[in-house]
Parts: sequence; structure tokens; C-alpha cells
Amino acid sequence: MNSKLRALWNHPAGPKTIHFWAPTFKWGLSIANISEFSKPPETVSFPQQAVIATSGIIWSRYCFVITPWNWNLFAVNSTMACTGFYQLARKARYEYGAKR
Repeated sequence: MNSKLRALWNHPAGPKTIHFWAPTFKWGLSIANISEFSKPPETVSFPQQAVIATSGIIWSRYCFVITPWNWNLFAVNSTMACTGFYQLARKARYEYGAKR
């Protein structure tokens, strides 16, 4: 095994730990949210997207409080926050545009 793969394998947030697998599986939530971009905005749930966006922000900050820094966790939570805010913007545009 070369040195870079060995370093990843033995890293405190590497594949031998939950610190790797939990954020890796969490990517499923972000991918699901991205797949809903093509759905009509009236089907977007405001409370659900607000929780996704808020959770993404909170946990993105947490990634730099813990040791070692978990970049995979930061990436997935940042993506969650961005997709949540995008969905909220779609919903707001639909709601306010439809009432005018």
C-alpha cells in the first residue's frame, strides 16, 4: 500500500472509524435533496428544508470544533445547507410569485 493510502487508512477520521462512514452515508441525504430540484416548488416542505439548512450550518461549524478536523463531514453538511437554502428560495419564489 502506498504512503498516501496508508495515511488515509490510518487517519483518525479514516475508513476504520465511524467518523468516516457516518458523513459518507449522510451524502445520501444531500443527493436526495439535489434530486428534488426537478420537482415542482409547491411540493417543497418549508419545515423540512429549514431543518436541513439549519442542521447543515450547525454541523459545518462543529466539523472544526472537533479534533481531528473532519473535511468529509464539513463537505456533506455544507452541501446540505446549500441545497436546503436553494430549496427554501425556490419555495419562497413560488409562494410570493404566485400571490402577486
